[in-house]
Amino acid sequence: MENKLLTIRPMKTDEVEIAVEWAAQEGWNPGLNDAACYAKADPNGFLIGLLDEEPIATISAIRYDSTFGFIGFYIVKPEYRGKGYGIQLWNAAMKSLAGCNVGLDGVVEQQANYQKSGFQLAYSNLRYEGVAGGDVQPDAAVVPLSDVPLDAIEAYDQPFFPVQRTDFLKTWINQPHSHALGIMENDQLAGYGVIRQCRTGYKIGPLYADNAQLAERLFLALKSRADSSQPVFLDVPEVNTAAVALAEKYGMTVSFGTARMYTQNAPALPLNRLFGVTSFEIG
Repeated sequence: MENKLLTIRPMKTDEVEIAVEWAAQEGWNPGLNDAACYAKADPNGFLIGLLDEEPIATISAIRYDSTFGFIGFYIVKPEYRGKGYGIQLWNAAMKSLAGCNVGLDGVVEQQANYQKSGFQLAYSNLRYEGVAGGDVQPDAAVVPLSDVPLDAIEAYDQPFFPVQRTDFLKTWINQPHSHALGIMENDQLAGYGVIRQCRTGYKIGPLYADNAQLAERLFLALKSRADSSQPVFLDVPEVNTAAVALAEKYGMTVSFGTARMYTQNAPALPLNRLFGVTSFEIG
């Protein structure tokens, strides 16, 4: 039977939940509020492929500005895989990001396929899994991020991402079922992190800090906010050996990895201060 052309269009706001649900079925363990947060990054950045009005494929193609975009949520329903539908959606997503340096976090086994589309490996990320909870001593330097002016948070966040992402950032640090903490040094923000509840356990991301000692204090404070009967996950750039050491110090083990890839030169991010990736789905 000849395959039909997909109908491809941007998702409506409530349809982003379809992509998140399919991601959960793939074992990607999304956060409880990921759909609402991701939609803020680019309201038109989620595409859906329909066959006779049935959703069969999703992808996110977030255009942060005219220079940078990010691909994620590339999922085809299992019964429609291998039939050429996925590549139709992929091509539409890449066309929508024409002119941008495009990033993605792809599973390692798909790295060769992404290279065929012009992506080159920048570095690998590792997902570490451990146990949430833990008792920590009060730390006067660790404060609710809501006590920190937004412009200070934006200024601290800026070096860790190629472009401004104000709308997303405001939503991410204020989402339900989460805790956002900052750490202060000499009356200046010296790191911040977010822990959010997911379908299973909790994820910490981002985790940014000026050095490994500050990152550890933030990590412990964030982890202590979560239910000790649940797992906690931290996604770290493998090239940040201090981040790897932090995860392993607290008994976390690698559950899987991704390849961070870009179509152009890798942005100059301060990976030595990046102890936890915000999200594999949108950067």
